Amino acid sequence: MSKVLVIAQHADGKLSAAVSKTVSAAVAIGGEVVVAVFAVDGAAVAAEAAKIAGVTKVLTVNNAANEHLLAAALAPQIVELAKGYSHVLFPGTTFGKDLAPRVAAKLDVQQVSDIMAVNSPTSFDRPIYAGNAITTVEAPASPLILGTVRLASFQAAAQGGSAAVESASVSATIPTHTRFVNLEAQKSDRPELQSANRVVSGGRALASSENFKIIYDLADKLRAGVGASRAAVDSGYVPNDMQVGQTGKIIAPELYIAIGISGAIQHLAGIKDARTIVAINKDAEAPIFEVADFGLVGDLFQVVPELTGKV
Repeated sequence: MSKVLVIAQHADGKLSAAVSKTVSAAVAIGGEVVVAVFAVDGAAVAAEAAKIAGVTKVLTVNNAANEHLLAAALAPQIVELAKGYSHVLFPGTTFGKDLAPRVAAKLDVQQVSDIMAVNSPTSFDRPIYAGNAITTVEAPASPLILGTVRLASFQAAAQGGSAAVESASVSATIPTHTRFVNLEAQKSDRPELQSANRVVSGGRALASSENFKIIYDLADKLRAGVGASRAAVDSGYVPNDMQVGQTGKIIAPELYIAIGISGAIQHLAGIKDARTIVAINKDAEAPIFEVADFGLVGDLFQVVPELTGKV
């Protein structure tokens, strides 16, 4: 029987929404699902994880070295904790994509990246060619299977679980060649981009960072996350953590509104799992209209403020 270890991502004492989607993939594999929380004091985060349906047990690994969740510090601890497990899963976020390859290298196993479907405990579907093709991979079961989960492909697991919470200790030697200096992050009350049910994105047509205010205004009215095309990011209108697309974040919101975005294939690769796509662009021939469920041809500087006023 499978025994799956899910590595929890968290920040400021709160569990990331990415974890419940990773748990959904673990449940699809079958068997026992254990969530591991690495922190200085992981009690609050562990309590959240214990409520996720399908979780059998939550382990807390408390260590002062886990204050900032550095991949270099976490990897040797995960390697030791993973003994006896058949699978180790990471959310397909920046956190997981940074951490998983280090653990895979230490365990000397091939990583299965961007798992989007589970066919069996050893068989998985993953996207290739910017999501234009899907390949099925068969991973060797021994010594274990390690992978990252494509969050856009899984629904969040339901709440209502009551898993046991236990503390675990590891004696792994934590390297000192990497140290935390500081964290620069934008504070926002808006939903996190990869977990938001609604997302409003702007493109290069906004022409400046100041003009992005109309995107923020609409997003605030819709209680939506805010994204951007690579062109907008490269132009310096918004920070790169807002980029949606093949080289940015892959998202699957219930509603995606693309404003002033032409719809390059790299951008479409990041939104193809969105339930409803709305496009606003003055170019009626823009590729974004080929995938949009609803499209509006018009000047975004007139259309968007009017739309915001009617919400």
